[in-house]
Parts: sequence; structure tokens; C-alpha cells
Amino acid sequence: MNTRNAKVKDVEAIYSLISHYAQSDKMLFRSKAYIYENLQMFSVAETDGQIVGCCNLQVIWADLAEIKSLAVADGYQNKGIGKALVENAVARAQNLGIKKVFALTLEPAFFKKHGFTVVDMETLPMKVWSDCAKCPKQDDCDEVAVEKTLV
Repeated sequence: MNTRNAKVKDVEAIYSLISHYAQSDKMLFRSKAYIYENLQMFSVAETDGQIVGCCNLQVIWADLAEIKSLAVADGYQNKGIGKALVENAVARAQNLGIKKVFALTLEPAFFKKHGFTVVDMETLPMKVWSDCAKCPKQDDCDEVAVEKTLV
């Protein structure tokens, strides 16, 4: 398994992964246009030439970035792919000089295993809520905020 920056040829696979989880209400939908426009922020996990995971790192402010659209294909969970994608995102954030990374997730236990702590959503800056304005669950959000301070 290899993690790398996403390429244009990966958009269909990224779209398929995200759509699969969005259809089951486990992740926000991302259009192909969104993926193309933000492709430089995506990384992918590849096994035998097949994209089996994706992750997006979005810089929010000088000291804050968000891990978004973390998805691992069915049949590939619990093989270290999600961990590798998160580690890649954290390393990219550190290289950019970001001091804190957060995620809004339905799987806080996964993030806690990788050094994140649960935080109150209200502690996050207003800029974070741009995706929430488009979310059908905005008035009844079931996501948990997690964050990791980088050294």
C-alpha cells in the first residue's frame, strides 16, 4: 500500500469512495467539481494500482487545518489504510507549519487511537462551519469534533 498526492486520474475513484459513504449518511457528499477544484488537497492510498482510500487536508487558518473526506474502501478497513492517510495528512500539516489538526467524525474512537482528543465543537472557529451550512443534518448534527496538537 502506498499513500500519495492525488492526481487527476484519481478523481473518479475518490468520487466513488466518498459517494459510497455519503449515500449511507456517513460522510458529506462531494461533487466531482469539488474534488477537481480541491484535488491538490487530496491524498490517496493505492494497492496494486487500485485506489482504496482517500483523505483531504484543508487549511483553515494559519494554525489550523481540517482532515475531511477520509474514506477507505469496503474490504480494506482495519488494514492500516486509514491510519496511513491520517498520518500523511498530519505530516503535510506539519510541513505547512500548522499547529493543530481537527476532524468532524462519526468515528471518534478511530481518531483517538491516533492521538486525537475529543473537543467541544463550539471551540472551533466559525470558518469551520461552512460545510455545516450545506449539511442536511446541520440542526441535528451527530458528528464529534476531534483535534490533535502538532509538535
